[in-house]
Amino acid sequence: MTTDHTQLLIGGGWTAPATNNRITVRSASTEEIIGSVPEASTTDVDAAVASARRAFDDPNGWSTWDPARRAEVLDRLAEEYEKRAEQIYAAVSAQNGMPIAIARQLESFPPLLFRYYADLIRKQQVEEVRDGILASTVTVRRSPIGVVAAIIPWNVPQTLTATKVGPGLAAGCTIVIKPSPETVLDAYLLADAAVAAGVPEGVISIIPGGRELGAYLVSHPGIDKVAFTGSTAGGRAVAQACASLLRPVSLELGGKSAAIVLDDADLDLAKVGQSLFAATLANNGQVCFLGTRVLAPRNRYEEVVDAFAALMSGALVGDSLDESTLIGPMASSVQRDRVHGYIERGAADGARVVVGGTGRPDGLDRGWFVRPTLFADLDNNAAVAREEIFGPVLSVIPYGNDAEAIAIANDSDYGLGGSVWSTDPERATTVANAVQTGTIGINGYLPDPQGPFGGVKASGIGREFGPEGLAAYQALKSVYRFD
Repeated sequence: MTTDHTQLLIGGGWTAPATNNRITVRSASTEEIIGSVPEASTTDVDAAVASARRAFDDPNGWSTWDPARRAEVLDRLAEEYEKRAEQIYAAVSAQNGMPIAIARQLESFPPLLFRYYADLIRKQQVEEVRDGILASTVTVRRSPIGVVAAIIPWNVPQTLTATKVGPGLAAGCTIVIKPSPETVLDAYLLADAAVAAGVPEGVISIIPGGRELGAYLVSHPGIDKVAFTGSTAGGRAVAQACASLLRPVSLELGGKSAAIVLDDADLDLAKVGQSLFAATLANNGQVCFLGTRVLAPRNRYEEVVDAFAALMSGALVGDSLDESTLIGPMASSVQRDRVHGYIERGAADGARVVVGGTGRPDGLDRGWFVRPTLFADLDNNAAVAREEIFGPVLSVIPYGNDAEAIAIANDSDYGLGGSVWSTDPERATTVANAVQTGTIGINGYLPDPQGPFGGVKASGIGREFGPEGLAAYQALKSVYRFD
């Protein structure tokens, strides 16, 4: 698969970039060049923001359309995405190493989200009239917040784009999307879908580029809101820029979630193996909400270690486009080296390496692969138990009782995801409710579009999914009547 593009999607149509600079994309599995795209410049950002502003401010433009009319466009966008779904899955898989079988699950969310928000905006009232306490009535009016800058990471690029495009377009906003340079080929497929769906001029622009371009977009005077998904360090920089501008921002950041295995949990991998894998190792560990700290009761500690050792040892490591692969390569050589550094540090700090370690997986002499690694005999103070690694590395940490498990889970700078594993749903719910996190699963984990998704502490600010995700793209105005 080799794909070369020569134009940018700016203002709803294909246009020549302002410079001849290009982003070259390599396969994570083979390191071979698989495509290239133009690298947007600050001039291109200016053009995209100006186009988005015109589309938003136009008296007959997107922001003024009846919600049902905007919903029709979102429904068409869902249809066009589905027509290109297999191409998108393959592009994502080749670029960031996500196993193709996993891509069909994680990157199938966009049509669901587009239709979900289309349905939601059809039902939502633009105005709500309340009885006043001092006034006769208070009319609360919802309107789109404006031009949105959406900064997208490389790990689940299409779904994370849709978490902004779905509610943003439904609300009536216009959006300038900056995909990560590691995953730009799939962004072009989304652009093609948007053009085919008849998304009006200026409503969506896609400008590929690196951190400097993202920083320019975030601070652009024509932007009204920033929606960022990425690292906590990157989120802090975005938050500082938005704070100085008093600009609304939503941040979905990193995590170091706990998978709490209670002492009554069923560890039969024939029954729960798939769910355990999805909650702790999906997408090669390159997902922010994964439970990479496995908390195990002392009276079953070795049993838990053995179960995860079997889970990781039995997961086929290989080319991301191979249908049988469960763990593919890291998204880049930089990410591979980062993960190797943590594996070396964990071993140097005295953790027992149960599975994996440094070095290449057997039989894989090219590609950005690491060996899935399981650490045991460490506590929650170890660097590999506290810092986000973003790779297939798990740490099994012992605890004595439920209260101690909760305390260890909460002893973290992060609070994004997590899970509780138990045969007693009420007990598991009690534990889940006590964990300081934005989301948590019981006997599994997968964000559901009906519920708000986001983090606490260093895991972010704001929520995506659900009606709360739509509200993040709406401004509220109260009109007081004194009749």
